[in-house]
Amino acid sequence: MANPQVARRILVTGSAGFIGSNLVRHLAAAGRQVVGIDRREPAPGTDFPDHLRQVVGDLRSVDLAPLLEGVGTVVHLAAIPGVRPSWRDFDDYVECNLLVTRRLLEACTTAGTPRLVIASSSSVYGDGVRGPMAETRSPAPASPYAVTKLAAEQLALAYAHRPGSRLSTVALRFFTVYGPGQRPDMLISRLIRAALTGDEIEIYGDGTARRDFIYVGDVVEAITRVVDANVGSGVFNLGSGGNVSLTELISQVSELAERAPRVVHRDRKAGDVGFTLADTGRTATALGFRAATTLVEGLRLSIEAQRARMATTSA
Repeated sequence: MANPQVARRILVTGSAGFIGSNLVRHLAAAGRQVVGIDRREPAPGTDFPDHLRQVVGDLRSVDLAPLLEGVGTVVHLAAIPGVRPSWRDFDDYVECNLLVTRRLLEACTTAGTPRLVIASSSSVYGDGVRGPMAETRSPAPASPYAVTKLAAEQLALAYAHRPGSRLSTVALRFFTVYGPGQRPDMLISRLIRAALTGDEIEIYGDGTARRDFIYVGDVVEAITRVVDANVGSGVFNLGSGGNVSLTELISQVSELAERAPRVVHRDRKAGDVGFTLADTGRTATALGFRAATTLVEGLRLSIEAQRARMATTSA
């Protein structure tokens, strides 16, 4: 069943980020009226497609009311990412991941915004799990970052469930998202660069940790389906439904890049989890979505994009 607010404007926070930039371009290319907001300035010479307006602003202080005029769905991607820095910079994580979410929820409530989609994380499941992670599993976050992501998604759902609320909220628990344009500090980005250059890369742990990787194009498709679907408030996993060990990942990247990086193993860090695997049943049933891009294909596209960037830089 179609969602009645899809014809209205879509506001995307964190629109200059990895997932956000892919999402706003996809939506605008499909003819949707999109407003993106990010505190980062657009890259010099950025050519925005029709139907997309980019706003530079900090969600901690920007006036949200004008941005929400005529908006049917807010996709809230803005947050501070990363497990390891969250032990040190917890106050910043609370402010940007939780208090900003509350500020946005209050503004949506005042504006009568029908739908908010919030980016959560598989990190809320914690460590020690060795089977598919279903949304019904009790969360057990193992890092301050995961605590803030769980608190933000639960706060969004609490706003939706308040008596008299007109706001529907959907929390999407992203597993490990990768693809062209990924942050350079993320594992697959670092691994591809090291493979193409033959440089050294540090891997935390012995390589047996297993991750569920999902390609960014699939994530964009899933978010678009949430925007379009007449689905009630709730939590949904966004993963591939399969996983590989870091050793297997290194081998696959080395084969596709035709060169192996020099791997140096370091001790595992606090908050790192040893296993992730999405149970995708609820997402498939409610949204009709399953990830379509294989890891091999996604890595090939990522390697091609990195090769092109390196060639441009060296030219």
